[in-house]
Amino acid sequence: MSAITRRDPFLNLANWQDQVNRMFENAFSGRSEASAITAWAPSVDIYETENELVLKADLPDVNEKDLDVHVENSMLTIRGERKFEQKVKEENYLRIERTYGSFSRSFSLPNTVSTENIKAEYKNGVLTVEMPKRAEAKPKQVKVAVANGAK
Repeated sequence: MSAITRRDPFLNLANWQDQVNRMFENAFSGRSEASAITAWAPSVDIYETENELVLKADLPDVNEKDLDVHVENSMLTIRGERKFEQKVKEENYLRIERTYGSFSRSFSLPNTVSTENIKAEYKNGVLTVEMPKRAEAKPKQVKVAVANGAK
């Protein structure tokens, strides 16, 4: 005679949830010391006004001479490097969470941008790139006369 066993689908749910939580903690928690000095991608905001597109990139502790901004084939590329400070010995750090090293970000520009007139300014750790629109791409307002149809 065989025994009947009931299967409880929630029996291992807590164990499974712990395993999933550990997986996400390992993937998204603070970086380990070994990977703290790696390539990074600075955050950017891009917005549009009537006359231009504007890109702002957060680049704290990046020296202006370590920045390269250029346009080629309607592609805006920002390259640079944030160097690890050697003023403090690495073994004296208790925690290293900021990323260091080289970065590169590229953005496709619409054909409405006048690439010849792009300007960039770096101030207080923020790179601002102003990309004026071509004259033919700017919105035009045309006054339309409305005739009175009453006779």
